Amino acid sequence: MEGMTDAPESQKRALRAELRERRRIRTASEREREGTALTQHLIDLTSDLGARSIAAYLSLPEEPGTRDFVEWACENGIRVLIPVSRADGLLDWAPYDGSDEDEDLLGMPTPTSELLGPIAINSVDLIVVPAASVDRTGMRLGWGRGYFDKTLGSMENCPPVYAVIFDDELVDSVPSERHDQRVDGVVTPSGIVAF
Repeated sequence: MEGMTDAPESQKRALRAELRERRRIRTASEREREGTALTQHLIDLTSDLGARSIAAYLSLPEEPGTRDFVEWACENGIRVLIPVSRADGLLDWAPYDGSDEDEDLLGMPTPTSELLGPIAINSVDLIVVPAASVDRTGMRLGWGRGYFDKTLGSMENCPPVYAVIFDDELVDSVPSERHDQRVDGVVTPSGIVAF
């Protein structure tokens, strides 16, 4: 019985390691080209939804880039909330205006503005989340800490949730467990896919 419950977790670990390596070896020119396309698709999605308030994240160098999109949102009067990891596995949210950054307890970039509690995300029109991979049913494979699964799973009236991934990270299926949360779509360098 124990081996059965461990199967998805070990499959996830192996897949995450492979995806991390693929991201690591992307060239600077690939990243730049893909980043420009991603930014435009994220702007299109936000505009199409008429979102005036979003929850997003500040991408790390090897991740599909969200920073130009977040900057665009700030410049266009869209309220942006950025996650801040807590020791209890929940996410606080902080308003972001494109200025000062710090790091949270996991080393993720976060704003230095006032911390809002976990329920602050309930007021947004669109949630943009990181992912390692997403399958064609919308099942999201995160990076293994469960922060976004807990957040999305606890929301009563969840707005559209889109994961930002590279094209080759949209796959036929990903290993999943009961606590894993689906997303409504993905944004990739090639476009927007809604499930």
